[in-house]
Amino acid sequence: MRTVLLPGVIAAMFLIIPCSPASAAEVAMTRVLFCENDDAKMEVYVPQANISGSGVANAKLAKPVIGYYALDLTNAGKGKPLEPVRVSLSADSTALIVNQFTRRLPPTRIPVAGGTVDFDKRFGEKAKCHAFNSDSGLREDQ
Repeated sequence: MRTVLLPGVIAAMFLIIPCSPASAAEVAMTRVLFCENDDAKMEVYVPQANISGSGVANAKLAKPVIGYYALDLTNAGKGKPLEPVRVSLSADSTALIVNQFTRRLPPTRIPVAGGTVDFDKRFGEKAKCHAFNSDSGLREDQ
């Protein structure tokens, strides 16, 4: 009797798994920050629903949202991993705060006008960041 039930269970799993809530949880993301140093390129993405146009005034990030931090190590032959991060704006909207909570790093504050920051001590030091949520540095050809 086990051999008869097992194929039925497997078939049921294939029917149920694609309909699970995890597959419905996909969210469109928008790149809002582009940084680079000699070793890597860094990008920060937030849910598209939190951005209604260019600039700080069009970003709904008063409270932290889950976004993604991409560390592009293609030049080092290591690929481009995506890491979930908490992203918010400072109370005075002068800095973007990126909290790499999965790696227990201290939050990084990036000036919204752009500037040089340290994301981490391995590949993210002295990263030159473009202005937050601007057309500068956000082209697809980079």
